[in-house]
Amino acid sequence: MSDSPPPPPPSWNFTSMASNVVQFLRLPVLASSGLAVLASGMLYFKQNEIIYPRNVPLGSRTDVPKPSDFGMHDYEDLRIPTPDGESLAALFIRPSNKRRSKPKFTMLMFHGNAGNIGHRLPIAQVLEETLNCNILMLEYRGYGQSTGTPDEQGLKVDAQTGLDYIRQRAETSDTKVLIYGQSIGGAVAIDLTAKNQQRGDIAGLILENTFLSVKKMIPSVFPAAKYVTRLCHQYWASEDTLPKITKVPILFLSGLKDEIVPPDHMAQLFSMCRASTKVWRTLPNGQHNDTVAEPGYFEYIQSFVVDHVMDD
Repeated sequence: MSDSPPPPPPSWNFTSMASNVVQFLRLPVLASSGLAVLASGMLYFKQNEIIYPRNVPLGSRTDVPKPSDFGMHDYEDLRIPTPDGESLAALFIRPSNKRRSKPKFTMLMFHGNAGNIGHRLPIAQVLEETLNCNILMLEYRGYGQSTGTPDEQGLKVDAQTGLDYIRQRAETSDTKVLIYGQSIGGAVAIDLTAKNQQRGDIAGLILENTFLSVKKMIPSVFPAAKYVTRLCHQYWASEDTLPKITKVPILFLSGLKDEIVPPDHMAQLFSMCRASTKVWRTLPNGQHNDTVAEPGYFEYIQSFVVDHVMDD
């Protein structure tokens, strides 16, 4: 094992840092009003607005916090073109501690389905400081300051665009890649990893509170909608894709009080996972939007990185 990240200093307070995260992450995953629409039989026409509530909270398309708001000053505010003509906002963040060694990996972050990348900057701050890594925070099409309209195929193009950017950028082309996805971002991360694992540069995958598929999640949360899920054309069938990943270590972070995605979805994904290395960690009091603030969350990630991402 070479240049593994050192443990945080004794004065490090994960709980204090995590409180900043929760401030921004009290965001809905599927708006209850939208699910009423599902149940009423309008799923086919309205589901993109329901599944991708990019205007929640108010101002999410225009009010995007910057890394400098959180004391991170070595970053680039990017606009990355996609092959199909969209422009994706992104933040490339370098480690703030310049006395440490050159970063050995770059984390590609995919957030949940509301808000924008700026709302997740407190998470990035903890990760870059503790892991000494570069971070690329990619904004999906139609979110924040990215152009376009989100849908499943579009987000898959966006994810590949982000990975290709890391591979082509001189500063990161020789680093390993660690992919991190929360909620629907986990589905994005699973699909991207499955398609790119053969190249060998993806060193790890971190999944938090994601689901088997959109069709299976909706009836679990709102049973009345089960009669119209056949109209769903946004699939995100991670239960079919995850077993294809065999060459990449995977960390599963499951909040056991998740009120949106039933925790059993994460347990089933872990059970069907065929990766040679898979790590299961639970956060007993973690709900959907605040699992990241639970004690142990960042320590679990750090241990995973030390033991499986940097262990070569």
